[in-house]
Amino acid sequence: MAGRCTKIKKGEGKMEKIYEILRIKQEIIEVNETDNLQVVRSPQDVVKVIEKRIADEDREVFLVLCLNTKNKVVAIHRAHVGSINASIVHPREVFKSAILNNAASIIVAHNHPSGQSVPSPEDFEVTKRLVKAGEIIGIEMLDHIVIGRNEYTSLKSQGHM
Repeated sequence: MAGRCTKIKKGEGKMEKIYEILRIKQEIIEVNETDNLQVVRSPQDVVKVIEKRIADEDREVFLVLCLNTKNKVVAIHRAHVGSINASIVHPREVFKSAILNNAASIIVAHNHPSGQSVPSPEDFEVTKRLVKAGEIIGIEMLDHIVIGRNEYTSLKSQGHM
């Protein structure tokens, strides 16, 4: 998206047009072979990838794992950081990184600072919205995992997806 602004150069009495381009900023952890994040085949694999990144956070952190067609993690995006008991997540923020990384599918995950991995009613609602959005744009959401202290819950494994 381009915006216009004008600027007067010192010593000159005329205006010069300056065009600036606004950039989408995102925090992405690029994945390389040394991370041993080759292929995600189960919720346990996902937990191994994300637990060290968000388990000890004192606020809810919502991550998006972008996967290629072979379920290899190509990027991890920190889509949102919430409060101690809530995280407002919008589909546009979740799928932005998936689109920019040419992901075939995604897995989302977030932590519960309370230490309990029991999904809240809001977790179920966000999951439904993200699944629908993914269907519309053609990027499948494979799972939503809630991380607690030494425990996790897979919404797909529980039949909520």
